[in-house]
Amino acid sequence: MSSNKSIDMTALPVIDIKEAKIDREVAGEKVVDILENVGFAYVDNVDGIDYKGLWDCCQWFFNKPMDFKKKIMRKQWNPENTNLYRGYFPVVEGEPSRKEAFEFARDVPPDDTTVSPTNWFYEKSTWPEEDGAFPFKKFLQQQYEVMHETCMEILRLSAIGLGIPENSFMHLFEDKPCSTFRLLHYPPWEGEPPKNAFIEDGKILTTPEHADSDFMTLLTPFDFGGLEIMQADGKWAEVINRPGSLVMNIGVTFSRMLGGKFKATRHRVIDIGIDRYSVPFFLSPHFDGDIGINYLYKYTGEGPKHVPEKYGPWVLHRMKHEQKYFEYKVLPEIDE
Repeated sequence: MSSNKSIDMTALPVIDIKEAKIDREVAGEKVVDILENVGFAYVDNVDGIDYKGLWDCCQWFFNKPMDFKKKIMRKQWNPENTNLYRGYFPVVEGEPSRKEAFEFARDVPPDDTTVSPTNWFYEKSTWPEEDGAFPFKKFLQQQYEVMHETCMEILRLSAIGLGIPENSFMHLFEDKPCSTFRLLHYPPWEGEPPKNAFIEDGKILTTPEHADSDFMTLLTPFDFGGLEIMQADGKWAEVINRPGSLVMNIGVTFSRMLGGKFKATRHRVIDIGIDRYSVPFFLSPHFDGDIGINYLYKYTGEGPKHVPEKYGPWVLHRMKHEQKYFEYKVLPEIDE
């Protein structure tokens, strides 16, 4: 089903976590240069990451029968369940985004009274049944923390490169971040894809063009191609796969906070004709985190004055009314 037409290929700049520990000033300058000009990078030498384990999790879960996955399916597709935001969502026919996913978060302690019961951003994660043969939940929770800390290091380096205090962004994530860890399976199209999945040169989408809403994304692409990014000249190029590296990009939240200084690069996923798997970690601030425009004014006093704005209401509006992805269409409003 996938096209054989040629596509430009591009390598990404590299953020080496090991090197960053040696000379943080140089590393910070490099990170800022990458985020200003590309918005995407490979991330090497991440402590604690287990690519084989993440692959095994994808195979363990997605190879289960639908009856198994239906037990943790979102209420939108299984009215018997109560989970609105976490858990499993299936492939939806007729949508240009052809994927199924399992996703979870770091749960808020049950005795935390600061979270509204109607705030589904903080609903308790829903996990599949395990038989003891494979530590699905324990392993993924551990890898969540690896991804979170890697993002924190990149944000510390970003602050150094911007010439502001190293921990300038940390408070947004120290208490109840809204980050999501997602396992993804892109099955190849069966039969004729919907017309909205076809793009130029006869290529077929499995995820339409978009910029991530979150703060930062860390993607485990395994050995699959298909990820394309929009280059500065407006042309698309496929990211060259780099075994043993994560792929990092920043989202609209971070870019917007800095008045567009950092680049939230648009990207898409092309059908490659086989089952494709990936594992993205979507870093997001806590619901009430201040992500207002011109954030740097707080530290530099330069440029337009910073206007505070809460992350949760802003991103909810974007998810429901601007991106319009099938997995978010029916999410309810949140009473604060």
